[in-house]
Amino acid sequence: MANTNAQQTGIVVIGGGYAGVMAANRLAKRDDVAVTLVNPRPDFVERIRLHQLAGGTHAATTEYKKVLADRVALLVGSVTRIDAAGRRVELAGGETLGYDYLVYAVGSGSTDPQVPGAAEFAYPIASLEEAQRLRPVLDAAPAAAPVAVVGAGPSGIETAAELAEQGRAVTLVCGGVLGPYLHRRGRRVVAERLAALGVVVVDGPDTKVTEVTRDSVRLADGRVVAAEVTVWTAGFGVPDLAARSGLSTDALGRLRTDETLTSVDDPRIVAAGDSAAPAGLDARMSCQAAVQYGPQAAETVLSRIAGAQPAPAHVKFAGQCISLGRRAGIFQFSHKDDRAMRLHLAGRPGAALKELVCKSTVWQLAVEGRKADKQAGKQAGKQAGKQAGTAAAAAGPMQAGREGVPSRAS
Repeated sequence: MANTNAQQTGIVVIGGGYAGVMAANRLAKRDDVAVTLVNPRPDFVERIRLHQLAGGTHAATTEYKKVLADRVALLVGSVTRIDAAGRRVELAGGETLGYDYLVYAVGSGSTDPQVPGAAEFAYPIASLEEAQRLRPVLDAAPAAAPVAVVGAGPSGIETAAELAEQGRAVTLVCGGVLGPYLHRRGRRVVAERLAALGVVVVDGPDTKVTEVTRDSVRLADGRVVAAEVTVWTAGFGVPDLAARSGLSTDALGRLRTDETLTSVDDPRIVAAGDSAAPAGLDARMSCQAAVQYGPQAAETVLSRIAGAQPAPAHVKFAGQCISLGRRAGIFQFSHKDDRAMRLHLAGRPGAALKELVCKSTVWQLAVEGRKADKQAGKQAGKQAGKQAGTAAAAAGPMQAGREGVPSRAS
């Protein structure tokens, strides 16, 4: 069955990341819907802290009870297939879960680097399990052991800085430009901070990795970088659940939707976050976009339930925040369309702002959840009041009639 209450619309949200939690919490504000969140882990993962997990400075997880509305049912499990025609999802354990509407928010993770030796000898860091796998490897390696971090986007920069601040001998292999998103002024600040931490930055057009071995990485220009531990942060991919389920995807495997985040195949499937490919909107995969996509996906579902036309989705960016160890960071301000500005905030203020962003993102999810429980409670109270009033009105005449009936004792 799609839901246990015939008066409620059953909604399943696949994925408990930033977008999925925001969508579930927004949907839970309505007492006429029943929301189930399906996620493979029992805890919420703070992906923007995974480099800290690898470095041992943060657990990068939060209990769902702190960020998820009480009205959202959490089902710990993995969806293996979406049966759109049957309006149900199939779970890894063989069970099925029906739905009236589905929110597809499976997020992103590591992608196959297709570089010889990378799958065997490199450690990706895009998921909780990957970061947890890397942590003991670093602990077991001697303090002076060379560490190579491949990829110079935010994850690579943050990981390199985090480990170098702890005294590790780190080489950051860029495979191109250091911090390609950053304005050149911000890029210079990052380069200076990394140099101060002792990070060797290898950048330029011929620095792509062509092979990873047990103790080194080989570059396109023939250079060999010593690496007892190689951390891989280059590139992200999305789960192939949509493609395996016969739904239309883009070249990256993201679910293709119209401008309202509705699947081009099925009006009862709505996507949010990194796994969505909305028409006319190519937002950067990020937490910043996910927390905006989530509520909009929920509103699209609610509009469709009401028979109204959903509004087109939109994403506005403020910039990119990168930690450079625990004592420094940079916030690269941007235009709303995600083009980097000259303006940035660096050093200790940058670190403080990055920490504030990390904490406030979790806080934002929690506030949305509390609002959901409060608003739904008010709706339930109003509904109960109406029902009580109706019952009293019906019972009034009956009671009045009974007052004239003699009791057995009289």
